[in-house]
Amino acid sequence: MTEARSPHHHVSRASVGGLRRVVVAMSGGVDSAVAAALMQQAGHEVIGITLQLYDNAEATRRAGACCAGRDIHDARRAAEHLGIPHYVLDYEQRFRKAVIETFADSYAKGETPIPCVSCNQEIKFKDLLDTAQDLGADLLATGHYVERREGPGGPALYRSADTARDQSYFLFATTPAQLARLAFPLGGMTKPEVRKLATELGLPVAAKPDSQDICFVASGSYADIVGRLRPEAATPGDIVHVDGRVLGRHEGIMHFTVGQRRGLKIAAPEPLFVIGIEPAKARVIVGPRDCLAIETLWLREMNWLGDEPLGASVPSDGLDVYVRIRSAQAPRPGVVFVDAATGNVGVRLPGGELGVARGQACVIYGDGSDRARVLGGGFIAATERQQAAVAA
Repeated sequence: MTEARSPHHHVSRASVGGLRRVVVAMSGGVDSAVAAALMQQAGHEVIGITLQLYDNAEATRRAGACCAGRDIHDARRAAEHLGIPHYVLDYEQRFRKAVIETFADSYAKGETPIPCVSCNQEIKFKDLLDTAQDLGADLLATGHYVERREGPGGPALYRSADTARDQSYFLFATTPAQLARLAFPLGGMTKPEVRKLATELGLPVAAKPDSQDICFVASGSYADIVGRLRPEAATPGDIVHVDGRVLGRHEGIMHFTVGQRRGLKIAAPEPLFVIGIEPAKARVIVGPRDCLAIETLWLREMNWLGDEPLGASVPSDGLDVYVRIRSAQAPRPGVVFVDAATGNVGVRLPGGELGVARGQACVIYGDGSDRARVLGGGFIAATERQQAAVAA
């Protein structure tokens, strides 16, 4: 195995608190393989673990999905190349309950879920962390593009050096206790640097393409999974304009998400968008683009990662922050506040934001810079529009 000589590739021992036993979550891709190599180069005792998350026979029929049969094979080859022990754990039942069924439930409620957040929250950083502890490991390392730094209040989470790959949006639910036991060796690297190092090290996955889309959606259709697990989401219903007119029929709310324009199958003189979804009535509400503008969000399952508790961090008139409503979006200005009467956490979006759906994540950053700190976030429970329309 060739040694990497570039100093910025090295993970210092001090950065993860001395030599330790480290479990590395190896998905079979280049990122996690390089993460394992970096932890090994730092002198740690490294154990590779790959999770079998869903049926291999189903998954291997589709290229570009992670955690499938071929990926388990690729992870094993990478571990062999590095000379580290490698184990495959069957997490299929846990994954089905915590991620796939939650995803289907959310769609059936008219929400737009983000299963990658649930997977990190419930599987990788909860169950796998427990497994790492059972193996006597001090740390769990992953190939996520996010940075962990030690701060005055303990470990803190920051956006990665590669802004195009930054995965902080999907990791906002990581708790301070979990963060204390996590390492992200790729946080200061770019994807080209990771590929280059993988090639230098002779890793067999150096040129492997990145995984795409949601891993367990083998057919590429969310509706197939939702319809099978939650048949009520396939109940036909009305497509209703915000002014109350019934414009047509649909074949199930599982085919729609807020902000959608294509596939409505209704004739109208102006472009119409999905404004809201009413699962109890099996109704899809549509309207013009300006009805999509959302000014206030209310969050559930709030996770706060600031140095001070949320109540101490946010003044009564709100805290100026930057937020991301979508993973591909650059952080935009917002104001986080706590409702004095209910204790609920809200976010004001000056100027409004289009196409915000319940179930999405709202991730909060300290500023708008490329290397901003993640202050926390939550899932969108409710929205308030700039322009009055039918409530979602």
